[in-house]
Amino acid sequence: MSELISAEARSWIGREGEPVHVEVNRSDIIKYSISTEQQQEKFLNGDEAPAMFLFGALRPIAPLAELGSDGLPKDSFLPDLPLKRVMAGGTEMTFHRSIHPGDKLVATRSLADLIEKQGSTGPLIFVVYNLRVETEAGELVLEEKQTRIMR
Repeated sequence: MSELISAEARSWIGREGEPVHVEVNRSDIIKYSISTEQQQEKFLNGDEAPAMFLFGALRPIAPLAELGSDGLPKDSFLPDLPLKRVMAGGTEMTFHRSIHPGDKLVATRSLADLIEKQGSTGPLIFVVYNLRVETEAGELVLEEKQTRIMR
């Protein structure tokens, strides 16, 4: 197998992105809960955020013209890789506590690994990120391992 991952790209392993700060409010929880057809009153009343609430809350708001073909903002926290098509490779989440209105959260993402593999249709690069979400006071809320596949 050829070496697709450059030394420059490998130097990104262990690098942390800029922290993302989010203040959770009841209105956002209610809107998310209605749009995702939640059934539990604690979500519909905005008392607690559903599990996947942070998936959207941590994403930057970008003009339509700045979105990629997948509908997501371009990711600036990615080294230059020769394979450009991005696919979801999976996620593993560990929830340490629920999210409530008034929570002030800090999310930090780090590049954990770059792995080259040979797929049935050609080379692949697995990009592995770790995401850690804490309150501003340092209480752990969520840990997530995200994998993206470049082909």
